[in-house]
Amino acid sequence: MAITWILVANASLAKLYANLGPNKGLTLVKELIHPESRQKNSELVTDRAGASPSAGNASGSKQAQTQPKTHEAKVFAQEIAQELYKGRATNAFGRAIVFAPPAFMGMLNSVLDNPTAQLITDRFEKDYTKEPEPVLRERLASCLFV
Repeated sequence: MAITWILVANASLAKLYANLGPNKGLTLVKELIHPESRQKNSELVTDRAGASPSAGNASGSKQAQTQPKTHEAKVFAQEIAQELYKGRATNAFGRAIVFAPPAFMGMLNSVLDNPTAQLITDRFEKDYTKEPEPVLRERLASCLFV
């Protein structure tokens, strides 16, 4: 039986569990924390947006195209994708299940390489990072014999 990895993530916390087979439960493989995603946008930038010339008499200011908080979430999504890639490359798992809030799931999906993405059999757009392990096992009942 192939090992199944279960990723439970949001923009600032990710827990990676392994299930070694039916009725074997969950084993925490790794926990990743990205505290920058919890900070306010104002705490992530060191300076205000710079002034830039604008048309007409009105003054303008230059805004970043991506909010700093969104940028940090994307950085964390890439870090998680790297962990999944390493796991796939070393045959540490043969199947993956992902739990993440909708916006973060989209970020994660956009940075996963194709072979790794194909190993994800189930995606749940929910944030279960604060749920205890027994509750998580209940949530997995529809797709895995934990």
